[in-house]
Amino acid sequence: MDRENSELYLRNCQIMWENERLRKKAQRLNQENQALLSELKRKLAAKNAKRKPEFEVNMGSSSVSDQMEANKRQVLE
Repeated sequence: MDRENSELYLRNCQIMWENERLRKKAQRLNQENQALLSELKRKLAAKNAKRKPEFEVNMGSSSVSDQMEANKRQVLE
Protein backbone atom coordinates (compact mmCIF):
# COMPACT_ATOMS: atom_id res chain seq x y z
CA MET A 1 0.00 0.00 0.00
CA ASP A 2 2.84 2.40 0.86
CA ARG A 3 4.54 1.62 -2.43
CA GLU A 4 1.34 2.35 -4.35
CA ASN A 5 0.85 5.63 -2.45
CA SER A 6 4.44 6.65 -3.19
CA GLU A 7 3.98 5.93 -6.89
CA LEU A 8 0.74 7.90 -6.96
CA TYR A 9 2.39 10.78 -5.09
CA LEU A 10 5.27 10.90 -7.59
CA ARG A 11 2.87 10.74 -10.52
CA ASN A 12 0.84 13.56 -8.99
CA CYS A 13 3.99 15.66 -8.59
CA GLN A 14 4.89 15.06 -12.23
CA ILE A 15 1.41 16.09 -13.34
CA MET A 16 1.52 19.27 -11.23
CA TRP A 17 4.98 20.14 -12.63
CA GLU A 18 3.77 19.58 -16.21
CA ASN A 19 0.63 21.59 -15.52
CA GLU A 20 2.70 24.54 -14.24
CA ARG A 21 4.99 24.33 -17.29
CA LEU A 22 2.00 24.35 -19.65
CA ARG A 23 0.32 27.20 -17.74
CA LYS A 24 3.44 29.36 -18.13
CA LYS A 25 3.68 28.47 -21.82
CA ALA A 26 0.02 29.36 -22.35
CA GLN A 27 0.60 32.67 -20.57
CA ARG A 28 3.57 33.50 -22.84
CA LEU A 29 1.59 32.56 -25.95
CA ASN A 30 -1.31 34.70 -24.81
CA GLN A 31 1.01 37.69 -24.29
CA GLU A 32 2.51 37.14 -27.75
CA ASN A 33 -0.97 36.89 -29.26
CA GLN A 34 -2.05 40.13 -27.59
CA ALA A 35 1.08 41.91 -28.89
CA LEU A 36 0.46 40.65 -32.43
CA LEU A 37 -3.19 41.66 -32.26
CA SER A 38 -2.24 45.16 -31.12
CA GLU A 39 0.28 45.45 -33.95
CA LEU A 40 -2.31 44.30 -36.49
CA LYS A 41 -4.87 46.79 -35.21
CA ARG A 42 -2.28 49.59 -35.36
CA LYS A 43 -1.34 48.69 -38.94
CA LEU A 44 -4.98 48.48 -40.03
CA ALA A 45 -5.76 51.83 -38.42
CA ALA A 46 -2.79 53.42 -40.21
CA LYS A 47 -3.85 51.87 -43.52
CA ASN A 48 -7.45 53.03 -43.09
CA ALA A 49 -6.28 56.55 -42.21
CA LYS A 50 -4.39 56.76 -45.53
CA ARG A 51 -7.21 55.25 -47.55
CA LYS A 52 -9.45 57.47 -49.68
CA PRO A 53 -13.16 57.52 -48.94
CA GLU A 54 -14.95 55.14 -51.29
CA PHE A 55 -17.37 57.70 -52.63
CA GLU A 56 -16.41 61.33 -52.64
CA VAL A 57 -19.13 63.78 -53.57
CA ASN A 58 -17.76 66.48 -55.82
CA MET A 59 -19.71 69.71 -55.49
CA GLY A 60 -18.17 71.19 -58.65
CA SER A 61 -19.83 71.70 -62.01
CA SER A 62 -19.49 68.08 -63.22
CA SER A 63 -22.54 66.11 -64.26
CA VAL A 64 -24.02 63.21 -62.31
CA SER A 65 -22.69 60.73 -64.88
CA ASP A 66 -19.17 62.20 -64.51
CA GLN A 67 -19.41 61.78 -60.72
CA MET A 68 -20.62 58.18 -61.11
CA GLU A 69 -17.66 57.37 -63.36
CA ALA A 70 -15.25 58.97 -60.87
CA ASN A 71 -16.76 56.91 -58.04
CA LYS A 72 -16.45 53.70 -60.09
CA ARG A 73 -12.76 54.44 -60.71
CA GLN A 74 -12.20 55.02 -56.99
CA VAL A 75 -13.83 51.70 -56.12
CA LEU A 76 -11.67 49.85 -58.64
CA GLU A 77 -8.43 51.36 -57.27
